[in-house]
Amino acid sequence: MAEVRQALVAAATSLGDRLEAEVLLAHALGKPRSWLIAHATDALEPTLAEAFEALVQRRRAGEPVAYITGRRGFWSLELEVTPATLIPRPETELLVELALQRMPPNGRVADLGTGSGAIALAIARECPRAQVVATDASADALMVAARNAERLGIANVEFVHGDWLAPLDGRCFDLIVSNPPYIEAGDPHLGEGDLRHEPASALSSGPDGLDDIRRIVADARGRLALGGWLMMEHGWNQGDAVRAILAAAGYREVFTAQDLEQRDRVSGGASSGA
Repeated sequence: MAEVRQALVAAATSLGDRLEAEVLLAHALGKPRSWLIAHATDALEPTLAEAFEALVQRRRAGEPVAYITGRRGFWSLELEVTPATLIPRPETELLVELALQRMPPNGRVADLGTGSGAIALAIARECPRAQVVATDASADALMVAARNAERLGIANVEFVHGDWLAPLDGRCFDLIVSNPPYIEAGDPHLGEGDLRHEPASALSSGPDGLDDIRRIVADARGRLALGGWLMMEHGWNQGDAVRAILAAAGYREVFTAQDLEQRDRVSGGASSGA
């Protein structure tokens, strides 16, 4: 029987990625990654070795690691993810940071297109007195988000089925956040890597990728309290365009924040109350 270390080295060579091999082996064994180091010379039972190899082959075929394991870390949370949801990414944590800086502790927050619930749940965890509502047009995605909330014991989030702000008639918010689709339709990246497996409706939006952002900007004005903020994630080359959309719609204090790679990532503005 092969040792844990030998199986890991072989998988890392096959995948070209040590971290992915570790995540998949830990998942196959039902152990944390730290266990792999402490038990590197343990024998790997044949049935477990076969299960691990099956996971490696799925990854080699292009299936995202997050969908294989059904989990992805985001903020301080371990989230369930499925092919019905976008895979949460580290750069989206910038949107959470900016939201927390601009909202009152007991603020009213809407997360539009919540997917796995990543943004809504991170804000709700950090601000237990906040009233958070999360919408999604996908009933399957909302079920995943609701399961995450229940498993994590986060009770101050309401999940509502519907497209963007449409199901929130009559409600007013101190903060509206979203990670909407923003990739240009026809972008070749949609046919590459993990993006091939993620829901297309959560990735692309019109010829320039900004159709959903335009709709959110227009609709959010009537749902924000005076001085309330709208903030959205977008592509690295869309900062100028998103700021122009916000300014044209009458938002003030329009800004763009950059991610850790110094790329435009989140833009927003405050309601003028007009």
